Amino acid sequence: MKKNDNCRLPSAVCSLPTVVGIIGGGQLGRMMIPYIKQLGMNVVVLDPDPNCPCASISEQIVAPFNCEKGFSELAKKADVITYEFEHIDVELLKKLEKQGATIYPSVASLEIIQDKYTQKQALAKYGPLVDEFALSMKPPYMLKSRKGGYDGKGNFVVKTEADVVASVKALGDDAYMEKLVDFDKEVSVIATRGQDGSVVVYPVSENVHKDSILDVTTVPAKISNDISKKSMSVAQNVLDCFKGVGTFCVELFVTKDGRVLVNEVAPRVHNSGRYTIEACRTSQFENHIRAICGLPLGNADMVVPAALMKNIVGEHFTNLHDVMSHDGVNVHLYGKTEVKPGRKMGHITVTGTEEHIEKVRSRCKW
Repeated sequence: MKKNDNCRLPSAVCSLPTVVGIIGGGQLGRMMIPYIKQLGMNVVVLDPDPNCPCASISEQIVAPFNCEKGFSELAKKADVITYEFEHIDVELLKKLEKQGATIYPSVASLEIIQDKYTQKQALAKYGPLVDEFALSMKPPYMLKSRKGGYDGKGNFVVKTEADVVASVKALGDDAYMEKLVDFDKEVSVIATRGQDGSVVVYPVSENVHKDSILDVTTVPAKISNDISKKSMSVAQNVLDCFKGVGTFCVELFVTKDGRVLVNEVAPRVHNSGRYTIEACRTSQFENHIRAICGLPLGNADMVVPAALMKNIVGEHFTNLHDVMSHDGVNVHLYGKTEVKPGRKMGHITVTGTEEHIEKVRSRCKW
């Protein structure tokens, strides 16, 4: 990692990168930037959209995500590179690593995780973390694209032979099969791993999806202490499995018979962890920056009894005047210039007691 040779500050500060590069200029990148600047570093993002959420608060390289020239320019400008989404050309990142670029989470872990089939293979070898999956299976099953799927895209429920034909037509042959899980709840755990191998694990959050897009996250999740401990332990095991540096999200199914199974792993900060900005002593975004810069990780404990995160998706904007009249409400709008169905435009976080949150939720009809 390159250092700032002209730094006149104490050596502990001089060891920080001068510039952090982010692949992707969306809302998750935008939420990392304040913590980069808080530590006196500069930031440059690579994104093809000149009006991306990060554009107004950072330097930007306007280039497609498969542009070798753009990636090379980012590597020349940045001392350490991270990313806010995982669907990136790994071969381009490998070239940057060979040229001396520092990239976190590692390209090796990203390559395994971005292919959901090899991700499941790695987890299965590490321990009993996943349910049955295969390249061939009799219905019923969930057919999943190996790469590129998100927010329900790339998933197809197969229950009959007619579904088989439709699923292959929809997803093609580059897919694999997962046993349909009879789950009781969908939860997730955010965890951050430092360069020294230390790990901090955030509280378990409970997630409700609408049209396959995250709608509401509540913390703490309404699960037993035993399930909570299992979920946090699984998240720790996942980070040990991939030995990645930075913040990861482990999406989990809690089954009706009390098992905790990994659904998917995201090697990045995550939408279900946005509540940590207001609700935790150190947010997922700050701990991600701490990790990739080689700094000690911060405490992940909550500083409030409970929190709720509500997504603002597409044209479904809540009346912000009414929402912000309640105590403990913080609104984040991402500055996206075009409203599209299913597009995340912002989010609202409510913190306080569970009773207070339920009162706000009832009045806002969430």
